[in-house]
Amino acid sequence: MANTAQALKRAKQAEKRRQLNASQRSAMRTAVKKVLTAIQSGDKAAATEMFRAAQSKLDGMARKGIIEKNKASRSTSRINARIKAMA
Repeated sequence: MANTAQALKRAKQAEKRRQLNASQRSAMRTAVKKVLTAIQSGDKAAATEMFRAAQSKLDGMARKGIIEKNKASRSTSRINARIKAMA
């Protein structure tokens, strides 16, 4: 437990940031799952539409430092390849 006022404040800030990051990470995973579900169902138009939203979410997370830039790029590339393979 924090012993000083400064340490207490930092602990509160860290917890608030952890919760925000967790919710954003969850939203990102949900967006990716929606794309993969659309791919599974074979609906290319819906998959493309959902891919745009997921790509935006992934890039935003990478920009904020919540996930690595390479992870966002790799995920985007793999999903895009799966959509192109649907043709």
